[in-house]
Amino acid sequence: MTVCRTRQGEVRGRTSPDGVTSFLGIPYAAPPFGARRFRPPSPPEPWTGVREATAHGPTPPHAPYAPPFDTLIPENAVPGEDCLNLGVWTPAPEPGAGLPVMVWLHGGAFTNGSGSASAYDGGAFARDGVVCVTLNYRLGTDGFLHLPGRPDNRGLLDQIAGLRWVRDNIASFGGDPDRVTVFGESAGAMSIGALLTTEAARGLFRRAILQSGACHHFLRPASAALIAARLAEKLGIAAAPEAFEAVPLKELLPAQAELRAEIAADPDPARWGEAVLNMMPFEPVLPSLTLPGPDCDVDLLIGSNREEYRLFLVPTERLHVFPETSLRAMTAGYGLDPAEALPVYRAARPDATPGELLDAVATDWFYRIPAIRLAESVPGSHLYEFAWRSPRFDGTLGACHALELPFVFDRLHDPSYAGLLGADPPQALADAVHGAWVSFAKTGSPGWKAYDRTTRTTMTFTAAPGPAPVDDPRARERLLWEGVR
Repeated sequence: MTVCRTRQGEVRGRTSPDGVTSFLGIPYAAPPFGARRFRPPSPPEPWTGVREATAHGPTPPHAPYAPPFDTLIPENAVPGEDCLNLGVWTPAPEPGAGLPVMVWLHGGAFTNGSGSASAYDGGAFARDGVVCVTLNYRLGTDGFLHLPGRPDNRGLLDQIAGLRWVRDNIASFGGDPDRVTVFGESAGAMSIGALLTTEAARGLFRRAILQSGACHHFLRPASAALIAARLAEKLGIAAAPEAFEAVPLKELLPAQAELRAEIAADPDPARWGEAVLNMMPFEPVLPSLTLPGPDCDVDLLIGSNREEYRLFLVPTERLHVFPETSLRAMTAGYGLDPAEALPVYRAARPDATPGELLDAVATDWFYRIPAIRLAESVPGSHLYEFAWRSPRFDGTLGACHALELPFVFDRLHDPSYAGLLGADPPQALADAVHGAWVSFAKTGSPGWKAYDRTTRTTMTFTAAPGPAPVDDPRARERLLWEGVR
């Protein structure tokens, strides 16, 4: 048992046999309920004595994933209002060690997930000389619904509050507050994309790793207002914060999930705005797309998975029944001319079904192209693609969304990843991916050449023949997106 001091009071963690000490459930902000609901995060209350920090704290309210994703994507739920908390894993829980710090922002489409899932245990990072922090932030309505008279992006404000806690306290746990790398996947990476251009986040992190998400996914205020109005209509209330406060969570959370299903069933831009493209009714609300420029003072490692969209097509059994007409309609919706673009995608995949072509097109629009655009905007950025293919679903799941997570955290044998990985995932690849993340946090370089418009070097992570840099992978497909948002 080990005790460290924070500005709010002392916390007692637990040291494992391998020498890693964890401190769990530490509040970085006050419970966001009652008078604090739909407000910016408030500082946590101080305590006297030593607070036990040996178990994860409550998680922000969220509905469970719907089948089949509930068995594929790791998350957990712990009831309680003190949900804005974080965990710390450190190899040297004493001031002065000056270790690099990595702060994890989980994914989950801004409606699911938590930083306390076992899949995000930071022990492997601590084992390798990095202080790892994972945190919870508000989700769904409480975190991202656009409400009159209340600040937008309360979930992002929570993340900023967590990063400020790290700045103010992490030295007590052996970390260096001037060597912070924030890393995240999916909604977590999209959050980082927004934080890169948020003044309140400036100076809180020196480096950033964005996995399967960048700057291109957000709602403009007009679209966000449509979402709020429809959710209020479903609940039979006014689209006002006081009205939403009065709705019990047992009614609010299912209504949020139903709203996403409504968008999928009737993807009419007049009803939903930009949400018809990515099916995310809750996400950052921003006036326009803003990319950090050459003066960005944050080192960036950015990437995506080769077949991201298969996570949404294979388990739902849509991959091989998706119609050609829908493929053409979705391609056009993403801004491409189907008559020009689809022959280019087919040339590299001559036997592909419409669903397999949709995976390639949607993966590019949703993940790969935004990563490239961000790398182009910040000179010196590093780009990667995770290409190892899962054997699950008879091999059709491929290099899908979220598949890189167990490799990043070096937790291939965590039971929560079994549905994605199948049997005998390659440990050597986990060593390479996890090692690159650690190297980037320590030095600013993951171990390969930075991306530029001449060579467009992209590290491709595969098991055989092994990770290797590739210059401008799938260049013809990339060029289709020039001029498309």
